[in-house]
Amino acid sequence: MSAGTVEAIHRYPVKSMLGETLSAMGLGEHGLNGDRAVAVLDATGAVGSAKHPRKWGPLLACRSELLHGGTVRVHLPDGTALAVGDPELDAALSKLLGREVTLAQAPDPQGHRLERAVPDYPGGIPERLRETARPDDSGALVTSGGVAPGTFFDFGRVHLVTTSTLARLRAAHPSGDADARRFRPNLVIATPDEPGFAEDAWIGARLRIGTAVVRVTVPTPRCVVPALAHGSLPPDPALMRAVAREHRVPVLSLGRLSCVGVYLDVVRPGLVRVGDPVVREENE
Repeated sequence: MSAGTVEAIHRYPVKSMLGETLSAMGLGEHGLNGDRAVAVLDATGAVGSAKHPRKWGPLLACRSELLHGGTVRVHLPDGTALAVGDPELDAALSKLLGREVTLAQAPDPQGHRLERAVPDYPGGIPERLRETARPDDSGALVTSGGVAPGTFFDFGRVHLVTTSTLARLRAAHPSGDADARRFRPNLVIATPDEPGFAEDAWIGARLRIGTAVVRVTVPTPRCVVPALAHGSLPPDPALMRAVAREHRVPVLSLGRLSCVGVYLDVVRPGLVRVGDPVVREENE
């Protein structure tokens, strides 16, 4: 059963930095090859995440790319480009963020700590976590949790969003900008004839995308990140309120959360290209 076609492929070699747009990429057991391969860490061991924008928001003014040979290069806001592993890059990021940070190219097998600012819109955080939030040194109310063990991913390793979902959000928030890049998906799937949030119907299903097969697992809860400035995209503080109005759905045992897109598990690695059909397979 045809579900759509691949419209865009995005990879983010450094967590919470802008990434690169690709025409084709291998999808492996651990996600898109080279995605979130590097993270910025502070002296406490916390992973740099724009989910805590007062502390890490400037990372969204940087862009990362994976070069042939495996080197990750970072383009800083002033136009300087430095390779991960160059001490000058750690120093430049420390200056940008106002405290000492380093770049890590291998996650701790025991996992890393990740801080999330508490959003003020409904469904932005499970209510039981809201009760645990405390102000940190920046004055922001934050919760603290972990990333997926052995990775720099928050949870799912592949994220997908459909064009029908983005169109629904543009209709609900016409004064804003529901650009796909705000939601940091790996795959944007063109679904021109489907209603908004078409991917909800794929939960639990297998999709064949190019030569890869994935399983759709859960909706993707959204934090404050889509509302922030992303490079040339300006802040859109009302965007997540529109998401909260339009799409709060159950996520595992966490309650009803504001979601855009879905997470995927890779069932069979393969190559994905822009223009590839997305075919929904019968469940085994």
